[in-house]
Amino acid sequence: MRSNYYYHLVLVLGILLVSCANSPQIAPQTPLGNSADSVPTDEQVGTPTQIISPTRKPNPSPSPSPDASPLVPSPTPQKMPPRFTQYRLDATLNYGEHQLSVEQQIAFTNRYAEPLSDLILIVEPARYPGTFILEEIAWKDGQPVEDFSREIGLIHIPLAPELEPGGTIALLISYTLNLPSPSPSYYGRPIPFGYSNRQTNLVDWYPFIPPYRTGHGWVVNQPGAFGEHLVYEVADFEVNLQIIDDNPSLVIAASAPGILEDGWWQYLLGSARNFSLSVSDQYLLSTTTVDSVLVMSYYFPLDTHAGESVLQTTAEALALYNELFGPYTRQTLTVVEADFMDGMEYEGIYFLSKGFYNLYSGTASDYLTAIAAHETSHQWWYGAVGNDQAIEPWLDEALSTYSEKLYYEYLHPESLDWWWTYRINYYNPQGWVDSTIYNPLGYRAYRDAVYLNGAKFLDELSILIGDRAFLSFLKDYVSQFSLQISTGDDFFDLLQNHTQENIQSLLDRYFENH
Repeated sequence: MRSNYYYHLVLVLGILLVSCANSPQIAPQTPLGNSADSVPTDEQVGTPTQIISPTRKPNPSPSPSPDASPLVPSPTPQKMPPRFTQYRLDATLNYGEHQLSVEQQIAFTNRYAEPLSDLILIVEPARYPGTFILEEIAWKDGQPVEDFSREIGLIHIPLAPELEPGGTIALLISYTLNLPSPSPSYYGRPIPFGYSNRQTNLVDWYPFIPPYRTGHGWVVNQPGAFGEHLVYEVADFEVNLQIIDDNPSLVIAASAPGILEDGWWQYLLGSARNFSLSVSDQYLLSTTTVDSVLVMSYYFPLDTHAGESVLQTTAEALALYNELFGPYTRQTLTVVEADFMDGMEYEGIYFLSKGFYNLYSGTASDYLTAIAAHETSHQWWYGAVGNDQAIEPWLDEALSTYSEKLYYEYLHPESLDWWWTYRINYYNPQGWVDSTIYNPLGYRAYRDAVYLNGAKFLDELSILIGDRAFLSFLKDYVSQFSLQISTGDDFFDLLQNHTQENIQSLLDRYFENH
């Protein structure tokens, strides 16, 4: 999530207004395979890196569509470093039947300081009954993995002999996803995975290997009633997607730019937490560029004004956070209007609920603007710097909420009082900032403690040590822990390099365990 917040009016009016989707359809601006704007050139994307010998593969060295025109000039990516886990997914989506067939390859290197006696695969789709149909798990040589076991949401594979530090293994996995159509969750976690009558979202849709803590084991959290429980290591992705459907208006929004060759969309995304996609026949698209980054806003036809405003907010926030936190390193940043409640961030892409669009007031003093700034900042607090979202969610959520304050302070000071009044102080937030997602007092208590009280703590911290010192610390924090998984101890240890102030009394008021 990543955002939280429009409990009251939004939940009611968002449902009423979404019925407008039955109005006459406007053709999207980027139909699949027909628009040069949706097909970056080879100079932009490069040739997909060969991760493992393919089991099913479109042309491994595609050339762009002849009518393609450059969108984001950038150098051809260098060969992906082998130290990161590498995922290759060859997927065929039957859009009308809501079914995805996948052949997946994983190349894993033990980067840890001890031998590994087993391997864990997180399988989020398996949490939906009848969704994840496993067909085969095999080693790279094609021999079946026969002694694996399954639990809800994961696959456990014993390793004999143990995988020594620096050792590598490769897996081949075949499976089918019968995509669910989850009911909206008004008071719990958003449910972005699956389909509605307006879009299909593929998020956390493939088995992946969680982080490993030397001396402790695999980092596997159980989902809570709210908040996010997954923890992601940085990995490299090659995704090849084919869509089976006669609808020429289908549009793909993705974590990275893609190229189309022989009916296959091909994507590369290196050093990323995950890879996500959204497909719809109703999207309109507005774009702009920020420091050579292509910013894209996909939205439904009746929300053009709001969709264009989200584009502007995302672009403004991206430019500001580039300066304050360090440069965004992707070629694209995409925001998608979501046919589910709340907001959710992923690598290179985020979703923003239709409810925010439906209720947009046309000014910066609006939750659409605040949450767009929040979700954009997650590309730093979650993307660049990872964290355990279940145990220490404040490390991304409090920082992202505080980043909203910076957005208003620097770019829309006329709306800063509105932000403090209606985003923070209206709720009189209480609770320990270092709460987990398993807060027994419920969602409101979790949100108020982690997001809102967390933002208040960070604001008081910046006042105590000085704005300049605090912003210098945030930029250093991104630099020091980029592509890693940070902890609260890491945060405060590094902070000591940027201030001589005694912050213990502040910690005593906001933190239970510091």
